[in-house]
Amino acid sequence: MKQMQRHDAIVELVRQQSYVSTEELVEHFAVSPQTIRRDLNDLAEQNKIHRHHGGAALPSSSVNTAYNERKIMWSEEKARIAARVASQIPDGATLFIDIGTTPEAVAHALLNHKNLRIVTNNLNVATLLTAKEDFRILLAGGEVRSRDGGIMGEATIDFISQFRLDFGILGISGIDMDGSLLEFDYHEARIKRAIIENSRNVMLVVDHSKFGRNAMVNLGNMSLIDAMFTDQQPPESVMALINKHEVQLELC
Repeated sequence: MKQMQRHDAIVELVRQQSYVSTEELVEHFAVSPQTIRRDLNDLAEQNKIHRHHGGAALPSSSVNTAYNERKIMWSEEKARIAARVASQIPDGATLFIDIGTTPEAVAHALLNHKNLRIVTNNLNVATLLTAKEDFRILLAGGEVRSRDGGIMGEATIDFISQFRLDFGILGISGIDMDGSLLEFDYHEARIKRAIIENSRNVMLVVDHSKFGRNAMVNLGNMSLIDAMFTDQQPPESVMALINKHEVQLELC
């Protein structure tokens, strides 16, 4: 494969996965690590990717991928993550369910549970779960974000802060290589913080494409969460922080 073709293929892989490691690219293209590193440096100079130590990510840190596109990306992986989360939530539990396509997958996986009490700022989750007559759904107030059904604003934070629940099911836009939990929207990050502060057990649900993904708002670090559910082993630097903060890691 010629260099230009390989560059185009690398950009497409990064676009599909949000993050791809150098090792994956070496194996995929059957070339040397030095060749891949040169490719990544060239692409980073053209602002086609964001270069990381150990891989490459999407260049933008201010705009998230469209909701409908995110919903179909890694859908099988999200379903596995959701099933594992649901298996650890008992009937009769109380929980927050956050904005995002992976938290929505968890909501689907909970439909066979009984007597759950759920607080959410996700209109899609509330609509789905009202089909269960034995569930009690509490929907946060605020402004509805038309692109994904998220409910945002100061009223949302105030509403969430009234509760103290067993579980917080939390999504995230990106996890930096230093373990920082990253979001695109400052207001959404504040809502996630409120969920974290009012949950006895914080479960972060994240597919592998979020590792190394860049976003502009820093929510905090691994010490904020109790468990991470993902579909692939996190990068080495993230694993070190998971171990340091004694986060329960569930590979789905």
